Amino acid sequence: MNLHRTHSRQIASAKAGFSPSTGARLDADSRLPSHKQPPRGRRRPDPLAEVWEAEIVPMLQAEPGLRPVAILGEMQRRHPGFPADVRRTLERRVRLWQGLHGPERDVIFRQEHPPGQQGLSDFTDMGPLGVAIAGVLLDHRLYHFRLAFSGWEHAQVVLGGESFVALAEGLQDALWTLGGAPAEHRSDSLSAAFRNLERDAVEDLTRRYEALCAHYSMQPTRNNAGVAHENGSIEASHGHLKAAVEQALLLRGSRDFDDLDAYRRFVDEIIGRANAGRRRAIELERATLRPLPPRRTTDYEEAIVTVTRSGGFLLRRVFYTVPSRLIGRRLRVRLYDDRLECFLGGSPVATLRRGRIPPGRAGRGRTGQVVDYRHVIHALRRKPGALLNLIYRDQLFPRAEFRQAWEALIVARAPREACRTMVGLLALAHERACEVELAAALAESLDAGELPDLAALRARFEPARTSVAPVVTIALPSLAAYDALLGQLCQGVRAQGAVA
Repeated sequence: MNLHRTHSRQIASAKAGFSPSTGARLDADSRLPSHKQPPRGRRRPDPLAEVWEAEIVPMLQAEPGLRPVAILGEMQRRHPGFPADVRRTLERRVRLWQGLHGPERDVIFRQEHPPGQQGLSDFTDMGPLGVAIAGVLLDHRLYHFRLAFSGWEHAQVVLGGESFVALAEGLQDALWTLGGAPAEHRSDSLSAAFRNLERDAVEDLTRRYEALCAHYSMQPTRNNAGVAHENGSIEASHGHLKAAVEQALLLRGSRDFDDLDAYRRFVDEIIGRANAGRRRAIELERATLRPLPPRRTTDYEEAIVTVTRSGGFLLRRVFYTVPSRLIGRRLRVRLYDDRLECFLGGSPVATLRRGRIPPGRAGRGRTGQVVDYRHVIHALRRKPGALLNLIYRDQLFPRAEFRQAWEALIVARAPREACRTMVGLLALAHERACEVELAAALAESLDAGELPDLAALRARFEPARTSVAPVVTIALPSLAAYDALLGQLCQGVRAQGAVA
């Protein structure tokens, strides 16, 4: 067609490489061959012809969110014998109708994140990964902090729920590790922390959260409830973090850790490797962060408790034991996510593992127990019979081997004798500081089908007797030897002075 502008039909056809008759046909109709094909009609009757306009379209107009599978089920209910093999046809027809006549949908507006502007916090459930501590499944979450610009991350194991204490402790650890604070801190609505709270408690948490952000000169913001994509810079990274932990667990070959600290180090290593790949962006953003204040702010809750005659106190429906010398004293307790720090006046007196009510027992008026046998063993030695029906007996045993030994003793011996033996074993573990070794010895005896022999175990873990100290004789030199030594030193000094 371009050659035909300056040449005749014959010449243009020859230059283009086809005959003049083909050129005449193209002059008569310049459409491409693909445009000349008539639209393909239906090859078989429309299976939805009778119900589409009459029934399905009115249903979609009334409820645009109806799924094709639900519409198919309704058609089969209305019309017995309605074919089930039209599902794909119905899905395509509904998808086309929604594209032509469906309602307007929400639009996500992508945002730019200047360096140093925004940091985000959220919690993610890690229970499905099946992590265990010493053979016991760990029900936990991760507190997750992330900078929107560089993607710098911080993750922290949380044993409780999405509480303000967990948020405050995790956020401050993240900021002090980072070395600065962003201008804005965004979180979700902390629904788990505010659920089932009275209005005054909700307002108190709100004030504490605002004071926490003000301490670091950050503007607190929250996304709208139920709109997760407004927190998308961290919601999306939850999946990446979980996938990284899952893959690292597979490479490790085991999901069981010796203790909680080992699992925390495992998570820190994963986060550290991820941050190492973002070093350039992190250094760029770190220069724009706001400086940190001189010190951290409160990241715990406080309570005042009184130690009862039971050798402990009740706090948040959990009973904790403390050394018996504190009975009758009022303690100031700081509640963290994983521990309690107890103070008598201004002096720290105990650090306890934080306990929580077991799942399924919260609404039955029962309490949990956090018991340390070292706090009560001296009293149990005077009254060993109290062990038989002790309300927190199961929590008194420090390891599973001690509990198994008790179960074997109470079956094979009289209750009085079983209590004396069990209390003796606990006292032995405390006095000789051999809890781990004693647990291994108990396991050996039980595996052999034997009951623990308290006398033999006491002899086995008796401190080794030290040998008699050797007699060392020290011979003192005479004073004349010192005089001779000093005389030689003086002559040497005078000789050096004469030479000078």
